[in-house]
Amino acid sequence: MIGFPKAKINIGLRITGKRGDGYHNIETIFHPVDLSDALEIVEAEDETTDDTITVTGINPGVGTTDNLVIRAIGALRQKHNIPALNIHLHKVIPAGAGLGGGSSDAACTLMTLNRQFRLLLHPSELRTIALELGSDCPFFINPVPSYATGRGEILIPVMPLNKEYFIILLNHGMGINTKEAYDNCKPAIPSENLLDLYNRPVAEWKDLIYNDFEEYVFSKHPLTREFKQVLYDSGALFSSMSGSGSTVYGIFDREPDLPGEITKYIIYRGLM
Repeated sequence: MIGFPKAKINIGLRITGKRGDGYHNIETIFHPVDLSDALEIVEAEDETTDDTITVTGINPGVGTTDNLVIRAIGALRQKHNIPALNIHLHKVIPAGAGLGGGSSDAACTLMTLNRQFRLLLHPSELRTIALELGSDCPFFINPVPSYATGRGEILIPVMPLNKEYFIILLNHGMGINTKEAYDNCKPAIPSENLLDLYNRPVAEWKDLIYNDFEEYVFSKHPLTREFKQVLYDSGALFSSMSGSGSTVYGIFDREPDLPGEITKYIIYRGLM
């Protein structure tokens, strides 16, 4: 079976508190974008008991044994009999980019195996397993635009953005360590609920919706700050860093012209 794990952007990301389990509570909007990896999983034809995985495309950023696809298979095997598999993962979504690529790959693996081997797991069961793999992984079990709280696993569907909006993603190729980003942010309760702000016109978001990771990441990688300013200078209605970085996106009401020196950093451009 072949699946196409989608990327997501974060529209706003507030760190609202440190939890007793070592994680952080957040408030964010997860919104899918049409940037996808490709994942093929087939049952091994020989008598081997070992999985094989090949990874092509851009550098996935992790070794084979650390790949979330392999971890997702292992999580299902704890309760289900799944034979040896041959896996091919083609990476298009950069690692450490704040786009959820690894989590999306893992969620796609869970859903693919659930169908392929008729495990009959309910989406809520898949989300429980997904949460063991990553805080944003449950979102990708059914990646519809969602208001997320808790670790990111408490999801309330929201209206998608207008499909006529144009979005550009810029990435400089330097991944951001998520733990390091969290360690350099101070949790606080926002004065306004993000869901209320999201429901306002996109053109009003600029001075209302924030990503708490931006200050730290911008200080460490000034090019990300430059990306945001260039996108606004090019007519973006709203621009922000996604997740803990390093991707910066801009939402436009038309296809923009970007300065030539910036275009080499584009990893996706298209309609929402």
